[in-house]
Amino acid sequence: MKKRLHYGSFLLLANGILVVLSLGIWYNHMWGGSQVGFFGALQLITLPILGCHLLFALIWILKRSKWALLSLFVLALSYWSFGDFLKFRGSAIENNTGFSLMSYNAKGFNRFGWIKIPKAGDSISAFMKEVDPDILCIQEHNLIRNKQLRQYPNKMATPSGTHKSKQAIFSKFPIIGEGSLDLPKSGNNIVFADIVIAADTIRVYNVHLESFKIVPDHTDVSSKTSERLYQRITSTIERQRAQVQLLNQHISGSPYKVVVCGDFNNTQFSRVYRLLANDMGDSFQVKGKGFGSTYSLKGIPMRIDYILADEAFEFLAHYNYRKGYSDHEPIMARIRLKPNE
Repeated sequence: MKKRLHYGSFLLLANGILVVLSLGIWYNHMWGGSQVGFFGALQLITLPILGCHLLFALIWILKRSKWALLSLFVLALSYWSFGDFLKFRGSAIENNTGFSLMSYNAKGFNRFGWIKIPKAGDSISAFMKEVDPDILCIQEHNLIRNKQLRQYPNKMATPSGTHKSKQAIFSKFPIIGEGSLDLPKSGNNIVFADIVIAADTIRVYNVHLESFKIVPDHTDVSSKTSERLYQRITSTIERQRAQVQLLNQHISGSPYKVVVCGDFNNTQFSRVYRLLANDMGDSFQVKGKGFGSTYSLKGIPMRIDYILADEAFEFLAHYNYRKGYSDHEPIMARIRLKPNE
């Protein structure tokens, strides 16, 4: 009897700690201040935490205990606050109206052999040619690969010789303007292109926010380095927030309707994502299915690559691809302007 009580008390204590952590993540997502702190860093593993809540809820339900309400409350609150982090059914509208846009962090087309797949760079180029999106946004581009993307008559790219990670926007439609936000004190960047589609001009931002520089198979997360890892995570998130602030200021001055895509290097549970996506639609949340994972951190699926669009657009479809040619997976959406916009 005592052993049974002890086991039940342990479960309740563990569940209670998990609830506190989850509420801290939720508060940081909704109203987090300028300081990132512990809960800002913890949001990187929100999905496994929510998985634990589901497990606790099932355990309490099997025990016919009212304590199931604890985790069920957190799951309901998370779904309401974070949006769809699991889609059971997609709802793509298969037609050729509007335009297709792909975002892909190509990791330099495996220029330095990080991905142990023979000719991974050529496979990336072949994949892009096969899918053939109307607009292609690449993070960590390799300018040598431009010759393999000749189906695009128009492009803008980070010039060679700069200290910034290379980014590119390829388009089958005319590009009438382009630019760079030149993020300060960062090797990453945000670039944009003004693209004429039929009678409309839109602005497409290709985003590559500050990287955590955590290599899943090589980063040591032992106790000796945990403090440095925590400091790296919090400082990176602070930079990401500052970069999003610059982007939002730039968007507010855009004369055109806006699409934002790229590698945000953070999850939808983060304050970084909320600050940028708050007034925009997210192609995955509207038309995706599954977890929408685009990156794996030590086996944890993470959605850190996005296609967002302002309220003038509607999403017709969202696609996640599983290729393994880069540390990120590509995503694509079909988008069109709403009637009378």
